[in-house]
Formats: sequence, structure tokens, C-alpha cells
Amino acid sequence: MKNIIFDFDGVIIDSLPIKEFGFREIFKAFEVNDVNTLIAYHNHNGGLSRFVKIKYFFNKILNQNIKGEEIYQYANTFSEIMKENLTSKNIIIKETEDFIKNNYRKYNMHIASGSEQEELRYLNEALGLSYCFRSIYGSPIAKIELVKNILDENSYKKDETVLIGDSINDFDAANKNGIQFLGYNNKELENMSDYYIKDFEIFKKEYKG
Repeated sequence: MKNIIFDFDGVIIDSLPIKEFGFREIFKAFEVNDVNTLIAYHNHNGGLSRFVKIKYFFNKILNQNIKGEEIYQYANTFSEIMKENLTSKNIIIKETEDFIKNNYRKYNMHIASGSEQEELRYLNEALGLSYCFRSIYGSPIAKIELVKNILDENSYKKDETVLIGDSINDFDAANKNGIQFLGYNNKELENMSDYYIKDFEIFKKEYKG
């Protein structure tokens, strides 16, 4: 194994409570039960972008149409909330941070996330992690496409590349691109993963690539 593609939320930072707060804030003018339905969808689809979730809220939960520019307005407001709340180093998942900082010279590391791309790069810079990654990509491009782009741009061999993620959408992105999936921080993925990371010692003791 030479190349590692990381998801961000739930893998590098523990952002779930703050993301939930962000959705409740941008939709605070709507019925609580409708927002709760969105939160359930959000929690089940951690790897999907906020653009998809905002559109889902209007189209599927409220049965309303929403224009593209309105989606971007909600997404931009959400992004500002994230920038204010996700720059504390207290939310970094320590074992992931240690693995990344200790091994970024050994592996080619990238991020492919459902978070908005400019926000994602801002957060990694603020958290002191940017230098560890060869590229940092996010939404609105879908994660399946982001992973494909990383493989193509770097001419990576698929059997030398893995994706580490905590959601079914991460599994799909790896599976559709023909690379191995290493589940992390979500026990529901244990039986779906090629390998499941209980701790990052797996790279020394168990994982053969």
C-alpha cells in the first residue's frame, strides 16, 4: 500500500455534533419535526455533501422546489458556522492525527470529503494538518468522483490505494472506484470493510495491503 485517501468528518475530526448544530441553525425557521427528519438522514449519510442534504430537505421532506442559488446561500451560511466552530484542536481525533503526522512521508495522503472544499482547506490549515496531504478535495463534487480524480491525477494503482471512512457513502466511493475500503469509527461498517480499523496499529500488525 502506498496511497491513503481519508474522509474528514468522523475520521480526522469529531464533527458530528457541530454539523447537527449547523443544520438546526440554518433551518431554525422550519418545523422541528421536519428538521429532525433531516438530522436522521444526515446522520445516516455522513459522507454526502451539505448541498445534497439541503436539496433533500426541501425536495423530499418539505415537498418543495429549491433553486440552485438558494442551495448555495444555505450552504454558505452553514460553512460560516462550521468555520467558527470546527477550528478547535480539541475536536481532532488524536489517534488519526498521530498516524497522519507520523506517516505522511511514508504514504501519499489525500482527503476526499463531503465537506465544502474551500471550507475543508481552511479547516485543515487552521488545524495544522494541511502540510500532510498532497491534495484536499471536497464538495460540491460527489465523493465517488473525487476519489476517481485523485486516482487519475496521480496515476495511482488501485491495488496500492485505500480509502479510510466512517460512512456507507465512503464504502460506496471506494467500491465504485475498485479500491479497498478501511472502515473506521462506525461499528456498522465492520462487516462491510476489507479491513476495519480498531486502532491504527493495524498498519503495523495486520494490514498487508
